[in-house]
Amino acid sequence: MPINQNGCLSVMIIKLQMKILLTGATGYIAQRLLPVLLENGHHVICCVREKIRFDTDKYKGYNLEVIEIDFLKEETLKAIPEDIDVAYYLLHSMSGGLKDFAKLEKKTAENFKTRMEDTRVKQVIFLSGIVNSQELSKHLSSRQAVDHTLKSDVYALTTLKAGIIVGSGSASFEIIRDLVEKLPIMIAPKWLHTKCQPIAIRDVLAFLNGVLLKDFSFNKSYDIAGPEVLSYKEMLMRFAKARGLKRKIIIVPIMTPKISSYWLYFVTSTSYSLACNLVESMKVDVVAEPNDLNTKLEIEPMPYEEALKLAFGKIEQNQVISSWRDAVNYQSYEKGLSNLVEVPEEGCFKDRRTAKVNNVETALENIWSIGGEKGWYYADWLWGVRGFLDKLFGGVGLQRGRTSINQLFPGRVIDFWRVILADKQEKRLLLYAEMKLPGEAWLEFKIDDQNIFHQTATFRPVGISGRLYWYAVLPFHSFIFKGMMKKIVS
Repeated sequence: MPINQNGCLSVMIIKLQMKILLTGATGYIAQRLLPVLLENGHHVICCVREKIRFDTDKYKGYNLEVIEIDFLKEETLKAIPEDIDVAYYLLHSMSGGLKDFAKLEKKTAENFKTRMEDTRVKQVIFLSGIVNSQELSKHLSSRQAVDHTLKSDVYALTTLKAGIIVGSGSASFEIIRDLVEKLPIMIAPKWLHTKCQPIAIRDVLAFLNGVLLKDFSFNKSYDIAGPEVLSYKEMLMRFAKARGLKRKIIIVPIMTPKISSYWLYFVTSTSYSLACNLVESMKVDVVAEPNDLNTKLEIEPMPYEEALKLAFGKIEQNQVISSWRDAVNYQSYEKGLSNLVEVPEEGCFKDRRTAKVNNVETALENIWSIGGEKGWYYADWLWGVRGFLDKLFGGVGLQRGRTSINQLFPGRVIDFWRVILADKQEKRLLLYAEMKLPGEAWLEFKIDDQNIFHQTATFRPVGISGRLYWYAVLPFHSFIFKGMMKKIVS
């Protein structure tokens, strides 16, 4: 035992440093968990489909590796090292589509398990959903199936099951926020009487970190939840009270699941496919069964109002680390985001505009702040009309906003655009349209070495409808894009 400067014996507390595999590293939960693991001195290997979406600059000085893995392609899993101690399974396909997410989740889990059994991993930690009801939604049934698939005789599985997760950027929090802040009076379906037990994101992270290599958690399953059982209506009303808003909710029994899905889709920023899955899940009570995990890990989950206060604190300080809105549906990007960096020239329509930049720093700040609450600098009402029309045709609309008010990274969303490239050193921002279009569209902002600002809208049409669409919107381009450019460089 070492001796200190006073000649006394000192006690050294040595933290157990582990080699940890983190799947879904660009997802909502993983982005919150990663800093916790790194701060504790662990060597973390992040699995991503595309490195372009992972901001390694944020973690300089930490023991971090990033590997490209597609868990639907078995051959890519060979990149996972064999000498890992623990693996977090945080993969989810719920937003991928209406019919195929359960199939995708099962295949992903099978491939993951096969690879893990060829490594020296001791424990796999899986974050699932609470499944205590007799009747389960497709989403919760899929989560339960993944839990069964991951069980193995080679490694220990620890399953943590959560219901509604409350935190800045979480799907549940943002959907409730949309409903409460946009609708003074809500005519809502009867599933608002459904019971759930919300838990703060901070407590979820505490549990995920707390069970690391704890023997008592091996091959065990625990429900994790906050201290209160609430109906969705109670959650909405308490949210309104916390925001100082007066709201009235009228519940009607005649709203079918389809009508409920459309209602959720048009009012909130969720996609229609996700709205359908959420509505189905919201018909099922999600209440935790008591267990002793809180006591063993000395965690006392915070009440709902405290979780809300914490979430809004992060939003007000512009410190939202991750958001569910930024999740990428890779069925729509089969070739990956990186293949969209090179904007096509042939067979495309272009709207090119240039202007002299007097203050490069101000222009860059304007470019990096575009969209969301800041808007599009010119004729925002027309952008709003375009977003509404997009919603009518099943698109994402303008309601997604953006995660940060002044920071961008590939993969993030800005309203109905996806960030493909954001390089401040090159002074270039490239966006790809996710709105409903008869073709593909890019919007690029760049400042060259001569301080000339280049703004280029590119549209690659599909068929006659694509060409008709371009000519139909061409008159609007003449003043929308011109006005936007002047505001950016002014």
